[in-house]
Amino acid sequence: MKYKMRGLYFLLTLVNLICYLKECSASVNLYLSSQEVQRLLGLPAEMYYIRDDLISTYALNFTLLVPPSVNDLYFTWENTGGQQIPYSIKVKTSNIGAIPKTHLNISSSGYIPSATQTFIVSFPCSGLVDADVHIAIILNITFPNDNTQSLTFSRRKTCLNEDVESYVTLNTLPQFANSSSIFYIAMCCAVLLISLLGILVTVSYIKDKKSRSTESGGSGPTTTTTTTFLAALPRNSVNASSYGSFRRMPSYSLLDDRSKDLQERITELTIQRCRVRLNNIILEGTFGRVYQGSYTNEEGMEETVIIKTVADHASQVQISLLLQEGMAMYSLTHKNILSILRVSIEDHTTPFLLFPFNNNKNLKIFLQKCKVSSEGVHHTLTTQEVVHMALQIIKGMQYLHKKHLLHKDLAARNCVVDDKLNVQVADNALSRDLFPSDYHCLGDNENRPVKWLALESLLHKTFTPASDVWSFGVLLWELTTLAQQPYIEIDPFEMAAYLKDGYRLAQPINCPDELFAVMAYCWAMSSEERPTFTQLHVCLQEFYAQLTKYV
Repeated sequence: MKYKMRGLYFLLTLVNLICYLKECSASVNLYLSSQEVQRLLGLPAEMYYIRDDLISTYALNFTLLVPPSVNDLYFTWENTGGQQIPYSIKVKTSNIGAIPKTHLNISSSGYIPSATQTFIVSFPCSGLVDADVHIAIILNITFPNDNTQSLTFSRRKTCLNEDVESYVTLNTLPQFANSSSIFYIAMCCAVLLISLLGILVTVSYIKDKKSRSTESGGSGPTTTTTTTFLAALPRNSVNASSYGSFRRMPSYSLLDDRSKDLQERITELTIQRCRVRLNNIILEGTFGRVYQGSYTNEEGMEETVIIKTVADHASQVQISLLLQEGMAMYSLTHKNILSILRVSIEDHTTPFLLFPFNNNKNLKIFLQKCKVSSEGVHHTLTTQEVVHMALQIIKGMQYLHKKHLLHKDLAARNCVVDDKLNVQVADNALSRDLFPSDYHCLGDNENRPVKWLALESLLHKTFTPASDVWSFGVLLWELTTLAQQPYIEIDPFEMAAYLKDGYRLAQPINCPDELFAVMAYCWAMSSEERPTFTQLHVCLQEFYAQLTKYV
């Protein structure tokens, strides 16, 4: 009987222990749902901050960029145990003028719900100032062992002034008209001219008839005088606007009234051809040539330069494109911008465009040489170096956007890099000829970088700072893949439908999640949801600091 009582006591104790462990234990989950991650980052995955009481410092250290149009963040949490878990929460912002008020749809303190629930943190911008605001959501949780954990969720949000600023493109001259558009323009001009002549003839006829009627007192026949109106119009009235020639190059024209401004710029930079010397060819296309050479400056010193030019068989349109696109970086001064140095133009010869040379090379070709080949590896890039180059490109683009300029063709082929991995953003002159596989014609007689373009640029030829951000995301993908071709399996004519369906470039092998999250954020469907280059700089700078911390 004694042993039976002891056995029963032990059994009851075991049952109570099991009940306690089952009902009185706690297990907290706190995460962003797959819908929320898809909305913010474009990734179909959940992001856990706490999973079964285990805190993810990796997720907490990631500063999430919030688009200016997003005012609410949704967090999902639950307490799957039986014991109550107290919490307290507050929100802090770094700029009250930009975000004057924040709001929570839950109380500032209480208990984590036992069922799965979603709470909302709201922080709308005032719309009165431009500011990059740091937002800290501080959540304190007290676990059953009286262990209080303080979690800080960092967010960055760019608030914009309601006054919309206007931007111009680097390609300040309009695009050259294709054959079909020229035909329609000519037809419209002809119709307008004929209509104008018809109106003039009718008005003149009526006036002449009235005057003859008045002079003759309204009776008797009169002699009719025929007036030729065509003689009063210039013979080239359809091409009424004239285009001045470049100094020392009368055969070249830029097909636009605004060419006058470009001609003035070229005049400021023009030097004599005898001061320029071509050495060796660096890149060569069907008609484009890129040389390493030298020129003698005003002090008589010889400088090493990069020279862009075209072959003798190049058409006038190709020459005009070289001048138009090569002058895109005129008068820009920034260490991450490759600006034109000089121009050499002589009669009946092709123009020379001179750029500074600091032992730099084309970024795309450099990345391709980093791949393992039979000749070995030219240079092995680390993640830290990739992020460092990306930050330099961002700084260059920040400068362009500060000047209210758009690039429209940001890619590895339009950047240069030196031996110390210093990167500069360059113009896109000759890129269509030197990198023909990167450009495609979609039936409109215009070669475009289809697989680098944002969806709105592809569909409507709309370019904004946000479309440059999209292209930067593809450029970042090029950096991590050593200049692989993006969307290589997708037909150029199918790109618009492919992007509209939500498909994007896959995460490269060995690419950190933080870096791919930045890419995915650049490829948001709506241009308003994409980050600015200022936000991208903050995000990648923090990631770069984490990388260098352990090196």
